[in-house]
Amino acid sequence: MHKFYSSPYFKFFILCALLINLTALTPQMEQKRTIYLIGDSTVRNGGEGNLQRGWGNFLEEFFDTTQVKVSNQAMAGRSTRTFIKEGRWEKVMQSIQAGDYVIMQFGHNEGSVPDTTRAGYRGVLRGMGDDTKELTWPDGSKETVHTYGWYLEKFIQDAKSKGAIPIVASMIPRNKFQDNEVERANQDFGKWAKDAARRQGAFFIDLNSIVADQYDKWGPDVVKGLFERDHTHTNEAGARINAWSVTEGIRSLKECDLKNYLKKDKPTLFLIGDSTVKNGQGDGAGGLWGWGDFIAPYFDSEKIKVQNHALGGTSSRTYQTYGLWQRVMDKMEPGDYLIMQFGHNDSSPLDDEARARGTIKSAGLEAKNIYNPITKSQETVYSYGQYLRQMILAAKSKGVTPIVCSLIPRNNWENGKVLTAENDYALWAKQVAEDTETAFIDLNSIVAHQYDELGETHVRTHFFNETDHTHTILEGAKFNAELVVEAIKKLNENQLSSYLKD
Repeated sequence: MHKFYSSPYFKFFILCALLINLTALTPQMEQKRTIYLIGDSTVRNGGEGNLQRGWGNFLEEFFDTTQVKVSNQAMAGRSTRTFIKEGRWEKVMQSIQAGDYVIMQFGHNEGSVPDTTRAGYRGVLRGMGDDTKELTWPDGSKETVHTYGWYLEKFIQDAKSKGAIPIVASMIPRNKFQDNEVERANQDFGKWAKDAARRQGAFFIDLNSIVADQYDKWGPDVVKGLFERDHTHTNEAGARINAWSVTEGIRSLKECDLKNYLKKDKPTLFLIGDSTVKNGQGDGAGGLWGWGDFIAPYFDSEKIKVQNHALGGTSSRTYQTYGLWQRVMDKMEPGDYLIMQFGHNDSSPLDDEARARGTIKSAGLEAKNIYNPITKSQETVYSYGQYLRQMILAAKSKGVTPIVCSLIPRNNWENGKVLTAENDYALWAKQVAEDTETAFIDLNSIVAHQYDELGETHVRTHFFNETDHTHTILEGAKFNAELVVEAIKKLNENQLSSYLKD
């Protein structure tokens, strides 16, 4: 045998070969994929003292971050042209790996005529063609300016060259209304974005239309509350709503596996309201119960969690000003559900020294500045409807499905019929639900109808005690909980009923 085969060199050679083979046979740990976002301030915004936010600031909250991460590389003030010119795209390209995603949304800063002035620094040529414009800067450097479509197609081609998956999104609409309809970009930048995606075989999210459709339904008075300081830049609530709209667009993309990384955790049904939803600590103290304490057994606990965060004595106003709503908001995640029922305490005075919990009696946008003797500070008080609207929009901005309930009737009767709130709080709750396209359960009417069927004597004897006309005892709370569940089953286009036990 040749002495080489018994030498230390041969043994080292064999060991290296074995290690190489083992490495080849060992499954590689799958690397977390990255979603790169490129765009302008409507995608990424903020900073100290700046309350403006872009939808990209919150997109990661909708994804399973154990499998995918979001890298928001958008930059305020940039256009497709300047994002490339300033080297920002090259920096992103250096990080992109095969299997990553690139979501691009531009259009807000492309409109100026491209030239060497400050105003023209970021402008592009309109359209999709191969037209160019040659610029000579004061330092003698040359620049060739292309069309908006050309720049988008370059992003798409470059991303594909790295094995990444490009997704083009049309730009979100501005807060500009004409005849109660928001201005759209479907004849210019939105159309060209779609054309660029089609020509290059990229996925396309018509974000402009998705958001504009929602804005049109809400109307200018509601939408203005989603913007900060101007008609282009959203605040946190507006940015969260738009981020949710992006995920809705992702879900609609056929053959795009990015939707598989959206959160799928077991959802939670949150209940908020006053003592008729949860009395005291929910332990039956004094024999009184809220209907929210008996709704959980109707749901499949393997599929959904139920949490009752109602608090006695609160109104739609104080539930927020006490910080209770923020605590619930902090817990909510995309895919959760929220049932709210307020009204019993909203008719109180606005500024009494006992509780100062009242709201303006309306579903409108009225507001009044008062001195709050409880907090010893000035406070702007809004209508009952506006407080509901604020919570609805905030919930939707987190990808949560809200359901509004009108308040249950009190044990007050007249001529053998229980008194209802059909002309005030129940009506206003319904109007807000309709305005915001939110599911509505007319619990006031449903319960009143059943009370009338059973009769005054039965209701007084079985559902209430002799001293309290508002709060139900055990049998009354269970009865109302069953009515809520039956109403949930009848909600159209609402998936909450799918979590009920068979």
